Amino acid sequence: TSSFMAASPTYGELTNKGASTNIAWHEASVGRDERSKQRGHRSAILWFTGLSGSGKSTLANAVNAALFERGLATYVLDGDNIRHGRCKDLGFSDADREENIRRIGEVSKLFTDAGVICFTSFISPYRADRDQVRRGREGEVAVEDAAHRREIPLRG
Repeated sequence: TSSFMAASPTYGELTNKGASTNIAWHEASVGRDERSKQRGHRSAILWFTGLSGSGKSTLANAVNAALFERGLATYVLDGDNIRHGRCKDLGFSDADREENIRRIGEVSKLFTDAGVICFTSFISPYRADRDQVRRGREGEVAVEDAAHRREIPLRG
């Protein structure tokens, strides 16, 4: 398993990532804390996994709709929808499944950085890949129970 979702480099530090060379990390002018204060809720990733047809998308969309109706910023990343665009170049080999989840982890991170509660609905059969998404995101891969204002950590 490759290493992804690693900590960000120091602001402005030139790094090499994969085929990309001499790139620098730039911090956003508005951070997650400011977005949380403005929206009145924290961002999070809630990852739904299971077999094809098991109800992942149905459940993710139901929770998404309920929280959206309460005024929370939410979005669903659905596995089939992502494979129509961002991951259309991937098949279903072990390596392609790993890359699919890596990409989704990175997209999910962007949503949480933007202050959104992100629901992901993916067949993600390999615990190591799910653990990689969690790595460096402790306390962020969670959902807030808006009615009771408490954090419910997700378990693998």
